[in-house]
Amino acid sequence: MIELASDVLNFTFPDVHPEAELQINFQRTLRIPDDANDYPLPPGLGTFPIQHIDDHAANVPSSWLQHGGVMLPMFQSEAMWLDFDSSWIEQNDVAYPFAIKVAAGKQCAISGEPWNEGVTGKPQNYMVAPEQPWLDGFVVEKGCIRQFVAMPLGSGYSAEEQITGEAQHGGLQLAVYPMKRDVFERRFPKVRRMKHIQSQDVCYSMPECCSAPDMGLAPGGRMKQEIYNDPYDVDDWDIDAGGRCFVHLCNSMTWQSLTGEVPPHPAPTAKVYNSSGLPWFDYYDDAMTAVGGSPSLAKLKSVTQLSAEKRDAALPENESVTPGNLVLCRKGLKQGQVREGFI
Repeated sequence: MIELASDVLNFTFPDVHPEAELQINFQRTLRIPDDANDYPLPPGLGTFPIQHIDDHAANVPSSWLQHGGVMLPMFQSEAMWLDFDSSWIEQNDVAYPFAIKVAAGKQCAISGEPWNEGVTGKPQNYMVAPEQPWLDGFVVEKGCIRQFVAMPLGSGYSAEEQITGEAQHGGLQLAVYPMKRDVFERRFPKVRRMKHIQSQDVCYSMPECCSAPDMGLAPGGRMKQEIYNDPYDVDDWDIDAGGRCFVHLCNSMTWQSLTGEVPPHPAPTAKVYNSSGLPWFDYYDDAMTAVGGSPSLAKLKSVTQLSAEKRDAALPENESVTPGNLVLCRKGLKQGQVREGFI
């Protein structure tokens, strides 16, 4: 079952496990400069507001009604990242594992392949939570993504249009598959203890339009981010129990006319944010290995590259910056281990 609560998508699978729950929220963030540099992780600036498509059936395009799902507002050239939070199972002392697929315009953001049902291992077309805490963009190289940047569908910038030559779907497509119950219990047997205090993963939360409502996601600036290999087996995921959701991206300039609500103000520029001395983040997990980049996604042209070819100004305020306040975040420390830093 999928529910929307407080601008967060909740995927629950009570028939698999009574506590199997994954939350996905969509974070507003800085648009990093689209230049030749690889930038660290930008911050989360709060969630995008999300509404049910069916609540606005009289106003949204008919194609949106066919897909169902939810919608959120994005300005042209605005950026986002996706945050994944899986439920902690106290008696097993572990967060419940999930396989997560993310596509933009029905093109997989991990493998670059067209959307299909289920999961594949070669190439891997999904991520695993809780090992993968978030996703900021299209996986173009091992350890590097290009940031998700919203552009009007039909303008030629989206990954979908560059790969397929058509502006048909737009938006984001999500699929979540829980680990099979018997596999979970075999891999993570129950533990006996007097008391458990859950440790918190470090998270880096602390980003000119046309009148058409449809937006697609285009590749923006380069960012350092590893997308991890599945540490389990492809057959461990309960494909029959999966949940799917279409997330429509609505042009913020038309959001108010569709919903009656004012969209969030655009995020600050990277230059303004950086000059204020606010933090950037570098996250790594010593226990995991990263997937290789997608050859098809690596061939995509960024918004800046296409904008130069089109001789327009699709990406304003794109000045390069040198991140000054870098916070190092490390996962995988043993209980009681002190994280070593700089002196």
